[in-house]
Amino acid sequence: MGFAKQPSVTGKSEVFGYPDVRAVAKAYIALTKPRIMLFLLFTAYCAMVVAQAGIPDLRTTVVGLGGLALSSGGGAALNMWYDRDIDAVMHRTANRPIPSGLVKPWHALAIGVSLGALSCVVLALWCNLLTASLSMAGYLYYAAIYTMWLKRKTPQNIVIGGGAGAFPPLVGWAAVTGHQSFAAWAMFAVIFLWTPAHFWALALYKNEDYARAGIPMMPVVRGARTTKRQMVIYTALMVMASWILVGAVQEQVFYMIAATAIGCVFLRLTICLLRRQTDDEGLAKQTFFLSLMYLPAVFAVMVVCALL
Repeated sequence: MGFAKQPSVTGKSEVFGYPDVRAVAKAYIALTKPRIMLFLLFTAYCAMVVAQAGIPDLRTTVVGLGGLALSSGGGAALNMWYDRDIDAVMHRTANRPIPSGLVKPWHALAIGVSLGALSCVVLALWCNLLTASLSMAGYLYYAAIYTMWLKRKTPQNIVIGGGAGAFPPLVGWAAVTGHQSFAAWAMFAVIFLWTPAHFWALALYKNEDYARAGIPMMPVVRGARTTKRQMVIYTALMVMASWILVGAVQEQVFYMIAATAIGCVFLRLTICLLRRQTDDEGLAKQTFFLSLMYLPAVFAVMVVCALL
């Protein structure tokens, strides 16, 4: 999920012959994909609230989300380290910290490994072992299984790799309760099933970028039609998965109506995209940006309905 705005290549400004400190600092921050991190932390915190049936205490919140932030940032840094070759040839990623020359590859590797290890220590010592294990599982899933294995091997890379971004609710739930529940895994399922339509919408209008880099994204390998058909299927499954969460909230009727309405808006757009035969770049962009709003909306509704 690389949507964070990265430093520009032209951002390599110099002061007295040395790189601009602010540009370098921004590059190192961008290495952790902070926007995606905030997205992951939001879903984790929502799970914490639902698990607590209220606002979790400050210590649990800080330690749980802090540890997750470390593993998320570490996984992102490893992703940028490993993908530096393909990032350099894609317009969407050419300005990332390593291709832009602002961050050395070995620095990214060291930061990625260090943050991942620190996350495990923090969560194991000040939270619980289950939370630490789940956070590390998400870290390894994203950095190793998705980035180093699936991404360049199969058009199902996003489908299988989607599990990486679905770990935060499990981490948040475990941080509060010390165990897992059906509701936490339902949240995992919603995010997992959301991921294909989200990423494939991006891949549809960035198809040339992925083809140039040799990444076997679904639109590159199977074509736009097949991609859009599968987007509809996964989105429909996602809406059905969101219904499972009705048992985790107090205001069940309101949640069911709101979650269904929000999901159907997203589903309708994927169906419109499927029906569109040509010139669908604009609609693909709309689908992508709507997907960015879907998860926060559903999770926010879930939290409100759990607190009422």
